[in-house]
Amino acid sequence: MQKVIRINKGDNVAVALQPLEKGVDIDFEDVNQPQVTLSQDIPQGHKFALSSIKTGEDITKYGHSIGRARQDISIGEWVHIHNVQTRLDEEKEYKYEPASKVKEGVEVRPAGSGEQLYFNGFRRKDGRAGVRNEIWIIPTVGCVNNVAQAIVKQAAHAVTGTIEEIVAFPHPYGCSQMGDDQEFTRKILSDLINHPNAGGVLVLGLGCENSSIEVLKEYIGEYDESRVKYLISQESADEIEEGVALIKELAKYAGTFIREKISASELIIGMKCGGSDGLSGITANPAVGGFSDLIIAQGGTTILTEVPEMFGAEDILMNRCADEALFVQTVDLINDFKDYLTSYNQTVYENPSPGNKKGGITTLEDKSLGCIQKSGSAAIKGVLDYSEPVKEKGLNLLSAPGNDLVAATALAASGAHIVLFTTGRGTPFASPVPTVKIASNTTLANKKGNWIDFNAGKGVDGTSIDDLAEELLTFVLKIASGEKTKAEISGYHDMAIFKRGVTL
Repeated sequence: MQKVIRINKGDNVAVALQPLEKGVDIDFEDVNQPQVTLSQDIPQGHKFALSSIKTGEDITKYGHSIGRARQDISIGEWVHIHNVQTRLDEEKEYKYEPASKVKEGVEVRPAGSGEQLYFNGFRRKDGRAGVRNEIWIIPTVGCVNNVAQAIVKQAAHAVTGTIEEIVAFPHPYGCSQMGDDQEFTRKILSDLINHPNAGGVLVLGLGCENSSIEVLKEYIGEYDESRVKYLISQESADEIEEGVALIKELAKYAGTFIREKISASELIIGMKCGGSDGLSGITANPAVGGFSDLIIAQGGTTILTEVPEMFGAEDILMNRCADEALFVQTVDLINDFKDYLTSYNQTVYENPSPGNKKGGITTLEDKSLGCIQKSGSAAIKGVLDYSEPVKEKGLNLLSAPGNDLVAATALAASGAHIVLFTTGRGTPFASPVPTVKIASNTTLANKKGNWIDFNAGKGVDGTSIDDLAEELLTFVLKIASGEKTKAEISGYHDMAIFKRGVTL
């Protein structure tokens, strides 16, 4: 088993792929000093110096600076938060400097050449494809959350035939909101109502809320009256009884859909990470990046989000934009989120969590450079505002925070059929769509088999990233064809809306 990795030949640190003890000699072929003796114990996922680094000099990982030395660091010394500090600040000028090899991006496989991949999905009447045939209950306001959940319980008998589940998505919003908050709630709810993974939708209102059913209809747009039903609780003598009756009508409609062969070019896949560790940027995230390139080559679409975890690596993404107009949109994406943070007197660089740091991530640059590995090598073809549905095939960037539930919900609302979630520490959460948990290390995969769907930790044990990406593609096509994720088996379904302003 490989003990360490030097990710880029220009790096002045290496990463321990297993716990290493003080005094161990590590051999390298391409550094000035071919043998490095560790002067301290190095935990798995953590870094150690390959050369002497003076105070103020760059610490280089992934071929880029992840910060500067707080003090002199000697060869073989542990490199982490005690002796490294960020170089990030609030202000930065950006210039579009596309490299030809990334500007061209991943080539889409020409029709009729190579192997066209497929999944077994549901073709909706509007022509779109879904990977699930569920009935969703969408509350317009938090006041009716319990009603929605009661309807789910009493309508369980409607889960028959090709109908896979009845799911309620409770949330605390829909009233007492102003400005962007209220707009975000309306857009996210309408996006979910229109999502093709739902074969039928019951929109459950109270009757006096700001985001009432009549208001939401303006955001929903044209809809199939057989697919979407509405219930205003204040106007019903028994809202639960009436809700169950409407679910029966929706089930009769949704039950007419059956799985059929659909091109993988129609898949939209969201990409997110959380609870990252020092191996996330070496195993799980690059595997997802390889998957992204593969599905884009099929003509499919991927969406990368969590903007605060692009800070420090945003230049790389900007220079992969397909044209200068997209570059400008990406600059705005980054600066708008920085302005959001600074408007609340928060810094832009205090992002790595205690769990991140324990796992070996030192600075936000370190975290971000690992995070963007999920984007692969494709050119960026679209930049989306929060709650904006995806329009362009290929790689898209989406404005959303790093919060797991908020970001994963945003991916679903923008059209993702499935969310790929990489993690070094594990989490049981889900999203409105199937959420595939990808472990960065084998220890986590073995310990939390009830959470983890795919073990990318095999990348440490000798499996190549290319092979992991191919395995992940095969696995995702199985999920798209109906195989359940661990969260789905457990009955987990979460959603969260981005709150930025005041509550009345």
